[in-house]
Amino acid sequence: MRGLIVLLFISFSIPSFASVILIPMDAESQENHLKAYGITYWVLTKQQKVQWLLNYRGGAFMLPDGESIRKECQIRGVSFEILSDGQAEAILDDISSPSQNQEAVILEKAPKIAVYSPKGNQPWDDAVTMVLTYAEIPYITIYDEEVLGDKLVLYDWLHLHHEDFTGQYGKFYGAYRAAPWYIEAKTEAENLAQKLGFSKVSEEKRAVALKIRNYVIGGGFMFAMCSATDSFDIALAAESVDICEPMFDGDPSDANYQGQLNYGNTFAFTNFILERNPLRYEFSSIDMTNKRRNVPKESDYFSLMEFSAKWDPVPTMLTQNHTALVKGFMGQTTSFTRDEVKPTVMILGENKINGEARYLHGIKGKGFFTFYGGHDPEDYQHRVGDPKTELELHPTSPGYRLILNNVLFPAAKKKKQKT
Repeated sequence: MRGLIVLLFISFSIPSFASVILIPMDAESQENHLKAYGITYWVLTKQQKVQWLLNYRGGAFMLPDGESIRKECQIRGVSFEILSDGQAEAILDDISSPSQNQEAVILEKAPKIAVYSPKGNQPWDDAVTMVLTYAEIPYITIYDEEVLGDKLVLYDWLHLHHEDFTGQYGKFYGAYRAAPWYIEAKTEAENLAQKLGFSKVSEEKRAVALKIRNYVIGGGFMFAMCSATDSFDIALAAESVDICEPMFDGDPSDANYQGQLNYGNTFAFTNFILERNPLRYEFSSIDMTNKRRNVPKESDYFSLMEFSAKWDPVPTMLTQNHTALVKGFMGQTTSFTRDEVKPTVMILGENKINGEARYLHGIKGKGFFTFYGGHDPEDYQHRVGDPKTELELHPTSPGYRLILNNVLFPAAKKKKQKT
């Protein structure tokens, strides 16, 4: 009888066991959206699964409860809530209702991340390395030697740095050809190409682009920003054509190279016109940077498209945010001409004022790719030599959230897309 009384006392004195941690991602509840992704990634590295609640409270994360996870959230300044089993089940039941444009996607394994970037670059030279560092998500830096050495198979996710795959050194010749940094970068690129067995940088960069293409076709996920987007597709279209003028590769370009482009080789773009003038800081008609005179900075926003979470979970994952309007930002490649985006490619974000695509996603073979226009979501017009962005000042950045959506995407348990 005494033992029964003790047992009853214990059962009544212990509070209901809270077995779930909810990390809300709406604007009102979350203090640090960017580090929330880092917490989610960290939990995945512990071989624990996470549920990504698409369109629920800004794309909230549901994690297993544990003292270590709670402490980690507190240390990193991530807002979280403790839910009972019953509360969690009620949320999931509501999400599963056909009347709700919501879905719970299981994240199973932390993806291995590679960033394609010159070895000497600092994390703040590129928005992706900057946000990965801030969110405390580990990554490996690779470059041409690793790509050509078939090391891409080691990684689930590949980011392309602000890069020029055409071999024209970023088209910086007109303004910076006498600058020491330009001369040094050109010399380093030429030395690397020779080391890897190529007579010209343009040939070496094309070979790298083809390796990356094969990586995606084989099932990899590629995320590119700024000039890595259009220069990558241009390099694929010009696989058998010399489009470089003598100041770039030492010999003339092929006559009528525009007519020899093969748009069937590209990922996202078609029917674009190359910029022949070597003094102009532009690759082609794909980019709309110089077609934005009617887009003042104060009203430069792009809207995220809405998708069916249950029928199209992939684009829904990639557009999760706490706002449907994202502040615009520029780059060498700021945005994409809609008429030159292939019809098989999904437009995830657009600037309706100027009729431009800002954020694209598509399937190539067994893999996926995302192209995101602009250089730095919190630096409107980043220029050479500008100071780095301090993400401590932008912990809730919607523009940076789109990058981190892509980082987590390979962790999702895949469902066949219905459209």
